[in-house]
Amino acid sequence: MTEHWNIGMLELKSFRRRLLAWFADHARDLPWRRTGDPYAVWLSEIMLQQTQVATVVPYFERFTATLPTVEALANADEQVVLRLWEGLGYYRRARQLHKAAKLILAEHGGRFPEDLSTVLRLPGIGRYTAGAILSIAFDQRQPILEANTQRVLSRLLAFRGDPSSSAGQKLLWATAEALLPQKHAGRFNQALMELGSEVCRSRTPQCEVCPVAEFCRARAEGIQAEVPRPKRKPPPEEVHEAAALVLRRGRVLLIQWPEGRRWAGLWDFPRFPVRGANRAELERELVENVRDLTGVTVRPGRLLTTLRHGVTRFRITLDCYRAEYVSDGRAGSVLTKWVRLNELSSHPLSSTGRKLAGLACSHQSGSL
Repeated sequence: MTEHWNIGMLELKSFRRRLLAWFADHARDLPWRRTGDPYAVWLSEIMLQQTQVATVVPYFERFTATLPTVEALANADEQVVLRLWEGLGYYRRARQLHKAAKLILAEHGGRFPEDLSTVLRLPGIGRYTAGAILSIAFDQRQPILEANTQRVLSRLLAFRGDPSSSAGQKLLWATAEALLPQKHAGRFNQALMELGSEVCRSRTPQCEVCPVAEFCRARAEGIQAEVPRPKRKPPPEEVHEAAALVLRRGRVLLIQWPEGRRWAGLWDFPRFPVRGANRAELERELVENVRDLTGVTVRPGRLLTTLRHGVTRFRITLDCYRAEYVSDGRAGSVLTKWVRLNELSSHPLSSTGRKLAGLACSHQSGSL
């Protein structure tokens, strides 16, 4: 690291000391920081992937109140896990978390493993997450590299290249490891992440209050606003979909998305891509797609609402139609269920599915 950063051992010790002192005074009071329980650390790290801290806190507290241990998570029904996760998005994380808990219970007696290679074999855990858990929960000297620390390290080095490239990753991981103290590695890693989140921000780095500003080459060269090189995002892909709200004697028709599909494991209203250019074509598509998915024949009704939302690289316009039940036929291509309106709250749904559930429940007041 020193050949890239030109920092000696005395300066390195000063860097560590200043960062840890700043963290002692400025660390946010977060629920997973109040315990050394590896389960809490693991859960928080999975929830925090691609999700803001403020969003995660209430989910974490609700999740641990319901499933407080690895054993409780392992023994829980997947539908319970997904319902607790509902709204966080990236539901594959929840399903992998559940699978990993089952493995930990079956192979490790419910104790989170402390060996890096073993942890890396658990579903949903990569190099960063493994390093975070082992350093924070067990004080192992394991480096981490995620969005915040990647930005901090890129600026410390004045690295103008692509941090996501092979060369960039190799350099930044090596720097992260070289920075680590022999003791309190977990606290140091948390301090580095906190610095990136609260001070060394992407668009507005607050260099004037940074505790380690004097060590930053990007600041010295006046290029902190240009480093790291911004990642080019492809424009979102516009998608047009339709969903059918089919009611029958106080029950609503739901489908469960299978493995490999978006929202796998979650329940949803029959939903499909729209290709037709006019109302007649749309009505034909609705009948055909609902029948293919569920085996149920319906008669199209009026447009109830249009919802717009983003999922990964897609920007989706979802037209939601009322549909009248006509008859049952052969089995559909996905699992289906007729659910009482008062039971919808117990089923894990996507964010748009939950909004449609609200529409379905409003049927009781005659608004549909």
